[in-house]
Amino acid sequence: MSITEYLDNIKDPQRKQDCLLLVDMMKRISNSSPVIWRNSIVGFGSYHYTYESGTEGDWLITGFSSRAQNISIYIIAGFDQYEALLSKLGKHKTGKSCLYIKSLADVDIDILETLITKSYQYVLEKYV
Repeated sequence: MSITEYLDNIKDPQRKQDCLLLVDMMKRISNSSPVIWRNSIVGFGSYHYTYESGTEGDWLITGFSSRAQNISIYIIAGFDQYEALLSKLGKHKTGKSCLYIKSLADVDIDILETLITKSYQYVLEKYV
C-alpha cells in the first residue's frame, strides 16, 4: 500500500488532516520519506535490533497509525525520560512505546514535535 492509498482510506476528514500534519512533521524530523509497515503503520527511518534471546529484526524509528479509537504515535525510546514533556502535552494515554491521542487538537503540537524529535534522536544514538 502506498502512503497516498493509506491516507485516502482514512474516512474522517479531521483524522486525515491530523495524519497529513504528522507525515509532514515526521518527514522534517527524520529527513526521510514515509514507508508503510505491516499495512497499517506509517514509519520514518529504520534500525536493526537484536534481543538477548537472539531474535532480531528491523523496525521504524518513529511513525504513527490511524486506529479506530485514536492515533497511535510510536515513541520507540519509551516514556520514562519524557515525563516533563508528557505533563505539558495535553490529553493522551501511553503504552510501552505508543502515545495515544484522539486528535492533534487535544495536544500541544510543539511539545509533541519535541517529544518525537527527542525519541528519534535517542534511537539514532542508541541503535544506528
